[in-house]
Amino acid sequence: MIFGKITETEAYCGPNDLASHASRGRTKRTEIMFGKPGLIYVYMIYGMYYCFNIVTEKEDYPAAVLIRGVKVEHSAKRLALSDMLILDGPGKLCRKFKIDKKLNGLDICKNSEIWIENRGEKTKLRNIKTTPRVGIDYAGKYKNKPWRFILNSKTKKLT
Repeated sequence: MIFGKITETEAYCGPNDLASHASRGRTKRTEIMFGKPGLIYVYMIYGMYYCFNIVTEKEDYPAAVLIRGVKVEHSAKRLALSDMLILDGPGKLCRKFKIDKKLNGLDICKNSEIWIENRGEKTKLRNIKTTPRVGIDYAGKYKNKPWRFILNSKTKKLT
């Protein structure tokens, strides 16, 4: 078993957000984004990396949060020195957590494959940095929205 703390996310909000897949309308690929909150939306980028998202708004309003980074806190297997304690990128975290299309459409609250839980840890707002999202220069007025959230962490990557 492996678990960790989410350290970085990006928000994609509504049909007008040109960075969102849903801005192109309701399609077979984006149907999950129009579903109920808590559904898992997994897609592949560059033909090789999966991205893990969770639908966040009411049904028929497409919005999701991309999980971009995780600090690994436990693994049943000892982490090799080549593994990073901080998985800084959606592809890295999907590989480590074995997230792929088989999770697409599952409810994050009602499955035993993967879940998110509140561990009771308090985070002060000053410990969360906001920046524009990554790699969306094409998104017009949405490209500079401060919808990327990074938890400041003192943990260093292993090299």
